[in-house]
Amino acid sequence: MKKGIYFMFISTIFFLIVKIGVKLLPHIPAIEVVFFRCIISFFISYIILKTQRIYVFGKNKPLLFIRGVFGTIGLYCYFEIIQNIPLATASTIIYLTPIFTSLIGVFILREKITFLQSLCILFAFLGIILIQGYDYRVTSNYLILGLLGSFCAGCAYNIIRYLRKKEHPLVLILYFPMIAFPVAGVISYFSWVAPSIHDLIILFGIGVVTQFGQYFMTKAFQNEKVSTVSIISYSEILLVIAIGYEFFDESFNFITYLGMLIVVISVMTSIIFSSNKTDQIDK
Repeated sequence: MKKGIYFMFISTIFFLIVKIGVKLLPHIPAIEVVFFRCIISFFISYIILKTQRIYVFGKNKPLLFIRGVFGTIGLYCYFEIIQNIPLATASTIIYLTPIFTSLIGVFILREKITFLQSLCILFAFLGIILIQGYDYRVTSNYLILGLLGSFCAGCAYNIIRYLRKKEHPLVLILYFPMIAFPVAGVISYFSWVAPSIHDLIILFGIGVVTQFGQYFMTKAFQNEKVSTVSIISYSEILLVIAIGYEFFDESFNFITYLGMLIVVISVMTSIIFSSNKTDQIDK
């Protein structure tokens, strides 16, 4: 097995564990989960940066700050829908992030969307309509929240792409929790739910496991083409369907499964085509 594929598979498992951890805490407000996740991530990233003697605040502070804001909103939206709708459905909506990344890239990075990419975007949203229309658990509010999360994540990723050669990767990672944990902490104060020892173990695990997931995802992209390793991450849908069915009593009708399949295939096709086009330009 190629190293990149191996690293992405490990990363996918870690991020799946994070989703399960969030799903196990429906009694803890999503913004409070964001607080715990990000304060742990912040201190781990900060220690690594200081150890390597890298200037933690970066050179492009306004853009880095905006990246942190979009990341905070996106993470809150994701945690909220993971807690309140079926795990597989939430994951499918999150999969729309690459679609929004491409759309937003047209305006931020002046990238072009081809006819094939336009079809992929159209079919991806058709899949979401099928899911929302045939699954009563996915209300319009949760759908809008999920789409907002994917949109904000798309904005954050475009800023990261714009700054990738201008800032150290660890600085790009640090700004997200550095903005998120104080903001989430202040908001959490007004709806704070005291976590039990069991809850604290899960919350701490979410923060630590996220760091491992990010590390192996970075290693995957360093060792293999984006299109190849991204496809591995989408194999997660089979795992979340099985876990949702076995541990959270989640099942779906045929139309909902069809909608998920349409979304996954559409996004994967868009990723493969975009990556191949980038490779051709680089050559």
